[in-house]
Amino acid sequence: MNVIRFSDLCASGKAAGQRVFIRADLNVPQADDGSITEDTRVRASVPCIQMALAAGAAVMVTSHLGRPTEGEFKAEDSLAPVAKRLGELLGREVPLVANWVDGVTVAPGQVVLLENCRVNKGEKKNNEELARKMAQLCDIYVNDAFGTAHRAEGTTYGIAQFAPIACAGPLLAAEIDAISKALANPKRPLAAIVAGSKVSTKLTILKSLAQNVDQLIVGGGIANTFMLAAGLNIGKSLAEADLVGEAQAVIEAMKARGAEVPIPTDVVTAKAFAADAPATVKKATEVADDDMILDIGPETAAKLAEQLKAAGTIVWNGPVGVFEFDQFANGTKVIAQAIAESSAFSIAGGGDTLAAIAKYGIEKQVGYISTGGGAFLEILEGKTLPAFEILAKRAAV
Repeated sequence: MNVIRFSDLCASGKAAGQRVFIRADLNVPQADDGSITEDTRVRASVPCIQMALAAGAAVMVTSHLGRPTEGEFKAEDSLAPVAKRLGELLGREVPLVANWVDGVTVAPGQVVLLENCRVNKGEKKNNEELARKMAQLCDIYVNDAFGTAHRAEGTTYGIAQFAPIACAGPLLAAEIDAISKALANPKRPLAAIVAGSKVSTKLTILKSLAQNVDQLIVGGGIANTFMLAAGLNIGKSLAEADLVGEAQAVIEAMKARGAEVPIPTDVVTAKAFAADAPATVKKATEVADDDMILDIGPETAAKLAEQLKAAGTIVWNGPVGVFEFDQFANGTKVIAQAIAESSAFSIAGGGDTLAAIAKYGIEKQVGYISTGGGAFLEILEGKTLPAFEILAKRAAV
């Protein structure tokens, strides 16, 4: 995908003295007192801001935070805690500017944080008047917020239409590169792991991947539905019996291409869903009517690990079992370790996936960890994200 890259503008001197508007993703989790409990997104925004400052630009940064009501600013909607943390990371004060749509005063070499953009009337619906006003604030618009790339809003799409220059920041550019490498031009075999509680929430992803991948590994409640489709008893496990036909269609689509959806040959079961429930390993053909399947078995995990180690590219979205409970965590652990040991290029995304990566300490062995949950899923569905679309359009002009 061809987009203008902010790094290129800075390297060529085109950002010097320019007013740069950066749309970051600073939507961080907070405690009741407003303090930030996890600052990954703030830290991820720093390289783009530092790049702009080093280039001699006058820098404005904004983000949404939470779900404010447009036109009704409340104290809990404020980016004040983010401004404080950003200042600590940048080693300088970061002034917070409210009511900024009609004008911002910022000099080259300075940075300001513009208050929660979703408080502005018309932001969510991408109001053209608002977008044009925001575009007048800057010479260069930079989108560095992959987590919101699937939304066509004022600060993610509208402003990019009307700003003199619209480009991708380093974080967004890295996502574009990683996604292209994994899905547009993958090294084969291409293996995808799609797991979760429901087929219905990931049906379009499964259908899209079935047209492209060599191995489609399913896990969690999704795997249970595929086991039903393969004629196996799953007891009282979480599944969607009404979607067995859809699962069979995915299996057939893969088979027609000489690819496969590996069905578990053994599973880990319990009589109840609980942290202290005793775990029993069983053959997939021996599941009792009162069993709940809560993980893939060791034989299945070992087979999948061998496939992953031989893959050229791996896309991972979702743990394959209830990995939060240690007795049902082995499948996810084995798969995580196989990805870490594989020479394949791997890309992983989704909240539970990131939690599993952190639990097993394989951050440095995963080729790319995507920062956007919903945006990552829409990419896997084969959708073109609005933010990507408008940046590509502006690059082509």
